[in-house]
Amino acid sequence: MTADVDLTATRAGHAVRDRLLALDCRLFQAVAARHWPGADPLLPRLSRSANHGVLWFGAAAALAATRSPRARRAAARGVASLALASATINTLGKRSVRRPRPLLDGVPVMRQLKRQPITTSFPSGHSASAAAFATGVALESRPLGAVVAPVAAAVCLSRIYTGAHYPSDVLAGAAFGAAAAFAVRRLVPTRDQLPPPGRPRADAPALPDGEGLVLVANKAAGTWERMRAIGDALPLAEIVECEPADLQAELEKAASRATVLGVCGGDGTVNTAATVALRRGLPLAVLPGGTLNHFAQDLGVEDVRGLSSALTAGDAVRVDVGRFSAGDQEGFFLNTCSLGVYPELVRERDRWSGRIGGWPAGVVAALRVLRHERHPLRAEFDGRERPLWLLFAGNGTYHRMGPLPARRYDLADGRLDVRVVHGGRFPAVRLFAAAVAGPLTRSPAHAAVRVGGLRVQGVEPGTLLAFDGEVTTVEGDVTLQKLPEALTVYRPARNR
Repeated sequence: MTADVDLTATRAGHAVRDRLLALDCRLFQAVAARHWPGADPLLPRLSRSANHGVLWFGAAAALAATRSPRARRAAARGVASLALASATINTLGKRSVRRPRPLLDGVPVMRQLKRQPITTSFPSGHSASAAAFATGVALESRPLGAVVAPVAAAVCLSRIYTGAHYPSDVLAGAAFGAAAAFAVRRLVPTRDQLPPPGRPRADAPALPDGEGLVLVANKAAGTWERMRAIGDALPLAEIVECEPADLQAELEKAASRATVLGVCGGDGTVNTAATVALRRGLPLAVLPGGTLNHFAQDLGVEDVRGLSSALTAGDAVRVDVGRFSAGDQEGFFLNTCSLGVYPELVRERDRWSGRIGGWPAGVVAALRVLRHERHPLRAEFDGRERPLWLLFAGNGTYHRMGPLPARRYDLADGRLDVRVVHGGRFPAVRLFAAAVAGPLTRSPAHAAVRVGGLRVQGVEPGTLLAFDGEVTTVEGDVTLQKLPEALTVYRPARNR
């Protein structure tokens, strides 16, 4: 009885499969017999342009060339999704179902590809790449996704129109591609998936035409296009471009006549402007213009459009500022401050990373720095004194986004995110582990605490201290502390 039931079920399954295959063939033949005006010269070329992902890599390059942070993120997400989809299709999909390609008897010769594919038909790799790229772009930016989607759909259609695939091959490939894009998003969340920041809103003047804004731009950041864009968006704003050597003086003069102090440049430039704004009690408007722009990114200001909308509406938040002091020396940091060998490790790593890559450069830097004999620093955390070889303090808690570098969700949490490499035996091993694992990664050689302040004792003369990309020397006792909600910064409300 059981055998009869199993046989009946098997026959039913085969019948369903046969009907689906027959439907697939009829749909293929219907497309082959269909003639769309203008499609014969267009779709075969479009299909060929997508070989090896060339079409999508070109689209990604075009998006990146716009210099829009959102477009660049969309391009990177699209390429990552395409790479995952292609790897999955070529290693699993093509080898799992060895389906022969369609017969080309009913496909007009002028539509057929000059070079017929030799791999199995199921699923369609071109369709997977197209769907993966388009979905990845759309997950990061819906408007850009709406532009890319019709092209991706046309590529998918072209694979049937040219006789390269059955419709089911295309549908399965597109499903693979979309799934790959969502898998990438699971690993690396999009901006709208990040937890909402707990930043307090601040009262700040609204400047609809930019009147009262004096924005100082560091010429070294190559800011001409940004300055033209900010001038168009805020025509009454005063814009001052200066050389790096004149930055401090120009910021001081700007602050004396500004309602809002603006700055365009990298993290070091923003740090200088923030110091002036703190001392003068002015709100700060930040336009990213450097290479990394950590503070602007964590703040949520990506471009001229975001900053101008915040200034127009008077949208601003209060953020914490880190402060370090050693004797009569004082400075502030918006991102990070580090002591010990970390500044030297960073300097050596940057010297090698362009040639051998970031992770190998960290190892080489550790080996070079560890050649010198060192004595551990003494640090006091919450009243307890501890030896350490390396100290990294972040202005706010840092989190990782999948495999990407760390970022902050909250710039007003009142805490220093301190990561240290313990003092003790085998310092070379500990420092080497720190270089390999990274300063923001916990390991048995690391400690991680979140405190409102700390004191580092007995720092030798000439010890390097790095803060927001700048480096200085300190000695004696060094104190790190937080200035809670000390600075008012403009930030578009849509990112809050």
